[in-house]
Amino acid sequence: MLRHLLVSIVVVALAGAAYFLFTPQGRQLIDRVYVNWDRAEHQALYRAGEPLAGTPDLAQFDARLQAADVVPGTPIYIRIYKLESELEVWTEMNGRFERFATYPICMWSGRLGPKLKEGDRQAPEGFYTVDKDALNPNSRMHLSFNLGFPNVYDRGKGRTGTFLMVHGGCASIGCYAVTDGVVDEVWRFVTTALDNGQTRIPVHAFPFRMTDRNVRLHKGDKWSGFWDQLKTGSDMFEKTGVPPLVSVCDGRYAFEAGSTATIASPIEERCPTGSAEKS
Repeated sequence: MLRHLLVSIVVVALAGAAYFLFTPQGRQLIDRVYVNWDRAEHQALYRAGEPLAGTPDLAQFDARLQAADVVPGTPIYIRIYKLESELEVWTEMNGRFERFATYPICMWSGRLGPKLKEGDRQAPEGFYTVDKDALNPNSRMHLSFNLGFPNVYDRGKGRTGTFLMVHGGCASIGCYAVTDGVVDEVWRFVTTALDNGQTRIPVHAFPFRMTDRNVRLHKGDKWSGFWDQLKTGSDMFEKTGVPPLVSVCDGRYAFEAGSTATIASPIEERCPTGSAEKS
């Protein structure tokens, strides 16, 4: 009798735990466990002086450029994924953008979701652009460039924060730290593109890879509506191979098909006309 009661209690507890994991709160718990495990692994490798898993052969940068037929100074586009702790550099080739490299992010702070206010230690999510004024070659974190948070969308939501960067090292209070070796390589891409006439580089930061499955898994989260906006922009790039022209209309992100002529466009408060997607 007692054994049957104990078995029933265990079954009910397991069923309750299983149900919880399928709720938005359960998904958040799974994400936090995954992110914290990833951070601990990255910091252990960094302290040991070892490259993070997935780091390209940085010593063979020029050879990798040649193998990919990438010319230094070509227009570039950067994508960031929090959950996967990855930063991608895409380069323009024949009117479309091809992924040149994926770099592990050693550390980003906070949780999935946008940055809301100064001091919340939250890394931004959204659509940003980097120009020459954003570069800091004398950063105490080796090298850094400012994402441009808050953009016009963030300001419209009353969001505040300063000095939100991509930089070297493996520490963050709201930035994306990619180690010194990786930021050296990314810096070379950024500076040569800017020196060669690309006045702004789009940097799009996402909570996770914006697949249908990932978005479905996070349905019900307090930020799922915001993430639907990000997915619209992400999907447009996946479809066309060119970063979309991003604007803000009625307090929401809006997107038009991009081109090599619009790659350096600032993000402005403007409602698109003609063929566009508003999310």
